[in-house]
Amino acid sequence: MVMEKAREVLVIGGNRYFGKRLIARLQAAGDRVTVLNRGSSAPPAGAAHLIADRDDEDALRTALGPRAFDVVVDQVCYTPRQAAIARRVFTGRTNRYVMTSTVEVYEYEDSADLVGETAVDPLAVPVDVELPWDDPEFLDAHYGEGKRQAEAVFAAPGPELPYAAVRVAHVLGGADDFTGRLQHYADRIRAGEPIAVPAANHPATYIHVDEIADFLHWTVGQDFTGPVNAASHGLLTTEELCEAIAAHIPSGRTVFRTVKVGETSPFSFARGYAMDNSRAEKLGYPFGDVRRWLQQAVAETLREDN
Repeated sequence: MVMEKAREVLVIGGNRYFGKRLIARLQAAGDRVTVLNRGSSAPPAGAAHLIADRDDEDALRTALGPRAFDVVVDQVCYTPRQAAIARRVFTGRTNRYVMTSTVEVYEYEDSADLVGETAVDPLAVPVDVELPWDDPEFLDAHYGEGKRQAEAVFAAPGPELPYAAVRVAHVLGGADDFTGRLQHYADRIRAGEPIAVPAANHPATYIHVDEIADFLHWTVGQDFTGPVNAASHGLLTTEELCEAIAAHIPSGRTVFRTVKVGETSPFSFARGYAMDNSRAEKLGYPFGDVRRWLQQAVAETLREDN
């Protein structure tokens, strides 16, 4: 039996939640993994560690030295500035660059149909690196725009850096879900407090934390380029999500209250931008169905309520 050559994989950031699950899958497959971060957290056992501020191009080059990688997985590219540095530094150092993007690149969409990748063409997205991307409040308020412009930097003509941008649906599941979004609903249901939703509340696409780790691991071994949507089959409304949460809080009461856009709860949406996952499926990845894992995801995250 001929063994495949172990890949050299660099993971930038992402040492928690689905990032750590991705690293575990890479290691289990025999890949040699290096984690690059600012040094605030140690990498998983067995992974090499590089320390650098990815916003500092000179420091990043120094940390990398002469190293090259079969694949780079960038879990923490949020701005066009970061993308521009990464493109300059990693062109010629890797055969494949996988950027974790987001469903929020479609934040300006409002469609009754599932939204495909062509709805946001990175080549048509204007880039402005002079915006205050270093301001945490600005970045938080422009999360989707930062990701959209970062994709545009990787897609722009220039020295070749084969890239894929995985547009990740809303992630659920895991006892280590640090977002607090499911807990937001659980707290209100437990207390009988109203849950804020817009007047026209649209369903959305989701993905389990283990499924996105599986998908990213699969993507590492593929050769397609450009954006790809990653979402489980099926849509969930806020009401369905709350119903699943309420099943773990028998004494709770679910009450909804209509509010203005901008004041809504985490998983309620005034626009339709649920993602079409058919490109990934045609490329060979079989997604699961959200309703098959929803109860499991809620139980994992709200384990203290079981």
